[in-house]
Amino acid sequence: MTTPGVLLPAGARAVDAQLERAGLLDLAMEDAGRAVADETHTRVPGGRVLLLAGGGANGGDAFVAARHLLTLGRDVMVLAQPSTHPLTRLNRRRYRAVGGAVRPLQPAALARLGRTAAVLVDGLLGTGFRPPLRAGLATILTAVNAARDQGVPVLAIDLPSGLDAGQTGAPHPSVQADWTVTFMGVKPALLFGEAAARCGQVIVAPLRVPRDWVQAQQIAEWPDDQELGRLLPVRTAAAHKGTAGRVWIVGGHPGTVGAAALAGLGALRAGAGLVTVHSGADVPLITPELMVHRHAALAAFLAAAEPGRRPDAVALGMGLGPEAVPAARAVLTWGVSTVLDADALQPELAGLGHAGCVWTPHPGEAARLLGTTTAEVTRDPLTAARALRDRLGGAVILKGGPSVIASAAGLSVSRGGHPGMASGGMGDTLSGLLAALLAQGLGAADAARVGVRLHARAGELAARRFGYGLGATDVAQELGQAWADLHAPAGCTP
Repeated sequence: MTTPGVLLPAGARAVDAQLERAGLLDLAMEDAGRAVADETHTRVPGGRVLLLAGGGANGGDAFVAARHLLTLGRDVMVLAQPSTHPLTRLNRRRYRAVGGAVRPLQPAALARLGRTAAVLVDGLLGTGFRPPLRAGLATILTAVNAARDQGVPVLAIDLPSGLDAGQTGAPHPSVQADWTVTFMGVKPALLFGEAAARCGQVIVAPLRVPRDWVQAQQIAEWPDDQELGRLLPVRTAAAHKGTAGRVWIVGGHPGTVGAAALAGLGALRAGAGLVTVHSGADVPLITPELMVHRHAALAAFLAAAEPGRRPDAVALGMGLGPEAVPAARAVLTWGVSTVLDADALQPELAGLGHAGCVWTPHPGEAARLLGTTTAEVTRDPLTAARALRDRLGGAVILKGGPSVIASAAGLSVSRGGHPGMASGGMGDTLSGLLAALLAQGLGAADAARVGVRLHARAGELAARRFGYGLGATDVAQELGQAWADLHAPAGCTP
């Protein structure tokens, strides 16, 4: 992996242990603290910087940052807890040696100095923290948030204090940050659930440590647009509709016919040459390029489809209702690339899939497939995605903000998207998009990885045009520009 990946707290500790054995931990702390100083100075270029230094290694990062901010000519004050950590004590002495001021971390001092600060840097608790908080520290975190409520932005070192780096929940109290500077890789708390909402913008600062040490501890990749853009199919001048991929959309039921139409639109906008909707209901022709066929006995039609008349890829289940399981059983026997969504995400289909399948559950559907609760799925989406893939095969997209893709190659976490995409029909459009990528020759894992990001990028673009609330058709209309953005050279994506 060339881009930063996802690290559990245990993985981060394992890298730190290797650095310590090699005598490099002090140099890594110097890198981390300097990165914090640079980000702080860039984002808030003037005024006093108030840094809070805890007793552990996070406090050492804060002292390094304070020293570098002093050399940049900033007005700096550190409020610090007592520490027995050798590197934190060392960097406190270094900061004092260049004229830095330190005062004990007390609620009254924080309340007084916080009101006059231009920015507050949270270096209290890092990746090693496990709840619960001590009562005195809870008071401090409440005071940090009070200062932010009064207009003082907060930059957190590694993660906002009060969060457990490996968990998705956000306990109270925990710091609400505007920016979080983390190191080597992102931790689950920076990505998922209520915890991620406490982190603000996440910046991954590279440290000059052996790359293979970090990669050996990463449990998931976190690919960027340049990496994913290389996976997109390229259509040559000699292409025609037959070579651009034939997609069947199998979905729709009285009352839910729009789901199949939206999937068809997604497939068209993602480059499929021919898209046909097969349904047991009258599907609206939302764009004239779609071909729509209604079947009185849909599952029987699919079971009888001859090999030469079958498509390159199928998206199945969107609004399909009670016909979903027999229809899926018929299609899965073909061995063609298949996206299974919505009503086709049923436990009885486990074991019937193949390497060309992409399964697309949201957390509620995932809980049904795993026989657990939605809360358990969202508490640890990485583990849930891996368990789904073990049960279903092929590739699995556990949808969410962000989505997790699990395949034989491992785990991948998506980037981007927009909160306005939390509306009906988004998953239907994604399923059609995925089927189009499969029909154009991508394998299940690559189609899942790039398809989710393509969909998310389209949502980002749609939000610029339509604002906060987005419809699935809004996002589908932006797939062409999203495709161009992912194909753009590094540095050219708007």
